[in-house]
This record gives sequence, C-alpha cells and structure tokens, in this order.
Amino acid sequence: MSAAVLVAAGVAWSAYQEVDTGVRRSQAIPPDAPRSTSGTNVLVMGLTTRRNADGTTPPQEVLDALHAGDVDRGGYNANTLVLLHLGAGPAVALSIPRDNEVALLGIPGGGPRRGKVKEAYGRAKEALERTLPATVPAAEAEWLGREAGRRAQVLTVQALLGVPVDHLVEVSMVGFHHLTTALGGIDVCLNRATRDPSYSGADFPAGVQHLTPAQTLAFVRQRHGLPRGDLDRVRRQQAFLGALARRVGQEGPASLAALVEVAEHHVVVSEGWDALAALRDVSGATFHTLPLDGEQALREAAAAVLDPRGSSGPPAAPSPVPCVD
Repeated sequence: MSAAVLVAAGVAWSAYQEVDTGVRRSQAIPPDAPRSTSGTNVLVMGLTTRRNADGTTPPQEVLDALHAGDVDRGGYNANTLVLLHLGAGPAVALSIPRDNEVALLGIPGGGPRRGKVKEAYGRAKEALERTLPATVPAAEAEWLGREAGRRAQVLTVQALLGVPVDHLVEVSMVGFHHLTTALGGIDVCLNRATRDPSYSGADFPAGVQHLTPAQTLAFVRQRHGLPRGDLDRVRRQQAFLGALARRVGQEGPASLAALVEVAEHHVVVSEGWDALAALRDVSGATFHTLPLDGEQALREAAAAVLDPRGSSGPPAAPSPVPCVD
C-alpha cells in the first residue's frame, strides 16, 4: 500500500513538474502591473484561430474534427473570456459576453478604440505584426503578435470590469481539440435534445451523457438552435470548465499525465504562475454571466459578485454535473 501511494505521488509530481516547466509562458502582464488584494484574478481566453501556436496549419484531420471551416476563418478573436476569482472562499467565474461594445486598450499605434470586447486580441496582434521587419521568422512574429494580443485583451478586460488581472490562460480552438482528446471527452447534462448540423455539428440527446472530444468541441461552440443563442453558448463554456476541474480533482495523477504534452504545445499561461494548483480550486466554482448591456452595467454586475466575497467561507464541494440548454 505504501509503495503504491509513493508511486502515485511520484507520477503526479513528475507530471506536475513537466507541465509547470514545459508550458509556454507569457510576459504580457508585467511584474509592476496592478495586483488584486483579495485573491487572484485570472483571465481565461479561448481564441477562434484554427492555427497552431506557431501560426502553422494543423493537419487536415484536426481541421475536419474542428468542424469550423477553413484555417483562416475566425481570425484571432477572444470569443471566450472568463475572469476567475480565486480567494479564500469558493472560486467565482465571470463570463464576459463576447459582443459587448467597449473601449479597446493596448492596441499598438494608437489610442483607445471602440469595438467588441473579443476584438482587442486580434486587432493588437495585427497592428504589432505590421511593425515587424520582414526578416523576423514567422514563428517569432506569431509569438510577438500574440503577446501584443494578450496585453491588449488583459488591459481591455481589467478596464472594463474595474479590477486587476493577475494572470492569464490562453488556449486556441486547436488546443481545445487536443485538450479534450487527451482527457477522452467530458460528462455533461442537457435539458433538451439539440441539433446544429450546419455550423457546430452538434447533435445531442437530452440528459446526462459522455461527450467524445469532437462532440465536446461542438458542445461549447453551438449557439444556433439554443434558446438564448450566444448567452447559452457561454453557459456551455462554463459547464466545460466545471467538468474539466472535476476531472482533474477526481483523477489526479492520471489526468495530469494526460495534460502534459497538450499543455506544452497548446496552452499559454502567465510567467511565474502555478496554473495547475489554481485549476484544482475551480472545482467548486460558482459561475455568473455578465450582461450584454453596456460597460457600466458590466462593471456594476462584476462588482456585485466580487465585492461581497471577502476572505471568509470554506471551499465549496464539487457539484454534480449541472444541466444546461
């Protein structure tokens, strides 16, 4: 029994160390940036790009699994934006609807601009790349452009919500595909059967079910055919984050080992941040969707959720699989 425990612990620590040292680190949030005083705020960004982290085209079988069209569709919008607040109490996750019109900050070559909150990343990336000499290697230009995008997205979100962003996590659509493949899919619950053959490829019965990796991507991408459209898609994304946290919390070493290679190639996190430890704290998170109703309304809604938290209260127990539309 003791030997088995030591082996399991060794596997967990080895996998943990590999992820912690091998994952790509962003310096988009400088060391002197404003920091939270009541916990840690993490901006989770899901990019629409169909390209690999170095800007290259993924294999055709991956593009086919994405069911998302040509490699150049989608641009570099941050279609998924979730602010995680990790403190002494249960974690809180605030989903920011992608189509809110806001001031876009941090775009090279100009002052604040108006646009949809999701556009800050892509606009900054494009603006930065226009300034690079033609001699810069393509992979380096891609990284520099994405770093500009991360900076702009962080500045835009923290100005919008009126709170600091301490760390970031970024995953693209391709990275999401590889992540769900490594995990073998997730368990979800749907209130009703739903189909969307033309866009996301979704085709699900009602009730609790296990989704394959390809089905998982369709699940989080679907908005056509849902009662509230994009707002229901946001709820799907929340359901996925909760399922991912539950898997890591329940499986421990096995899930960590599966995530190692994916994290090294397809996930970007802030320099100096222990992302895996934070992920375990998300298993009992409560999720909130901010309104699609103007900057002041978003800021007030975020404050109403974040301000009362303080530092009291025990961590929440992981909840069962919640049902969504």
